[in-house]
Amino acid sequence: MTDKTKDELLADFVTTSPGYYRQQFQKIGASAKFTWTFNWVAALLGPIWYGMRGLWNWALAFVILEAFAYIQLGRGVFGDLGASGRERIEQIEGTLAFRREQLEAAKEKNADNVDVFERTIASLEEAIGNIQLEVAQAEAGAIWVALVGVGALLVVKAIAGVVANSALEKRFSDWLSEPTISSGLNPFRTAIAAIFSALVVATCVIHYAFPGAVTWLADFPTDPGIRLGAIDRVEAFFAFIIETGEWFFQLITFGIRTVLDALEVLFVDTPWPVIASFIILLTWLSAGSRAAIFAAAFLAYMGFLGFWEKAMTTLALLGTAACISIAIGIPVGLFCARRPRFYAVVRPIMDFMQTMPAFVFMIPVIAFFGTGKPAAVVTTMIFGGTPVVRLTVLGMRGVPESIREAAIAYGASKWYLLTKVDLPLAAPSILAGVNQTIMLSLAMVVVASLIGAKGLGEDVLEALQYASVGQGILAGFAILFCAMILDRVVQGKRE
Repeated sequence: MTDKTKDELLADFVTTSPGYYRQQFQKIGASAKFTWTFNWVAALLGPIWYGMRGLWNWALAFVILEAFAYIQLGRGVFGDLGASGRERIEQIEGTLAFRREQLEAAKEKNADNVDVFERTIASLEEAIGNIQLEVAQAEAGAIWVALVGVGALLVVKAIAGVVANSALEKRFSDWLSEPTISSGLNPFRTAIAAIFSALVVATCVIHYAFPGAVTWLADFPTDPGIRLGAIDRVEAFFAFIIETGEWFFQLITFGIRTVLDALEVLFVDTPWPVIASFIILLTWLSAGSRAAIFAAAFLAYMGFLGFWEKAMTTLALLGTAACISIAIGIPVGLFCARRPRFYAVVRPIMDFMQTMPAFVFMIPVIAFFGTGKPAAVVTTMIFGGTPVVRLTVLGMRGVPESIREAAIAYGASKWYLLTKVDLPLAAPSILAGVNQTIMLSLAMVVVASLIGAKGLGEDVLEALQYASVGQGILAGFAILFCAMILDRVVQGKRE
């Protein structure tokens, strides 16, 4: 490529009309600002031109915009804009006929509710009249819908023509430094762009302008038996796991229950002055006197409003989930940081744990562990256990290699390198991961109360069920204050 002149390279890149593009590219390159040029071929072909030139980001954007314009044009010219209104009229007429029958029966029996039926019938007749007026207005406005489509199409075509040369000039600059970028006019790429654009526009226009004409466009063609069969297979799989792994789930439950009982004894059964003074002192040592004063105020809020025992139960539940998550997450993060292949396997699992809605993974958790606090702890760990792993990996990979190489050169062992070099330098990131794990675990308090976890989440859930605004707000503030105390204790004066 370096043996060719720039004009020859340009001709190889654009294939067609090199003189035109040479002039336009020189005009664009002469100014640091956006230069107004217009490409009539790009305006005419729209997304097809961008696709054949390999500018797929622009091609997808213009496909969407042109599809919208063609939809409006098709609705205005061919569509039945009053169809939905007429369907509503048919539904109301069915109800109206039934009410009229009820009215006649009530008149024959000289019932007391004749006037009620008459008012209902009058209201339904008035609704039909209003909908008929809406239908007439919608049908009369079809020409304006079509004109909007035409106007939108012209605007989109104009934008496509204005952007084309600048986008292609940028791609040409990238191609000069990276020859692997596709160039020229590839027949396959052109066919893909044309077929894709035509399919998208045609499908959208048919669906919106002629609703119901092609039924499989609205409803995915499937068989209910496929879903039912999949449900049976999933249930059989979980039944097999529960039957064969019962001892394993009982062992996990025993371990969680052991830690949880110990923390409940510490937080719930210990006299409140001891726990309160301990939390205030810990906050003072970690974050200073100002944070300790706020922690004392927050604890007083929980005590005076009767949230003390539930707040301590919440802290015990949270502490169990967070401690187990941190105890597992930091070693896993340290292991993954130096083994990219292993982390490539673990990372999709963590993505799944974070993106799957909590109410979905609660279903297998209940199947394996039943309802109650152990199941709530497992649910909380699934949701909140991943940040400590990710940030531990990030912190360990952020340790400068020059420092590690210097330590190794001076004879540092692996243990010394880990404890005296890697962990101190990665500590800010690891602590941020611990903090995020605690915060996300606390966010699961309300969700965990659905499966038998006690604590402040139970008050919020009850407030949601009975629309008790006051109770929900007060309990929510208690959860917020727990989070703020824990955040100060963990973060300390690092900031």
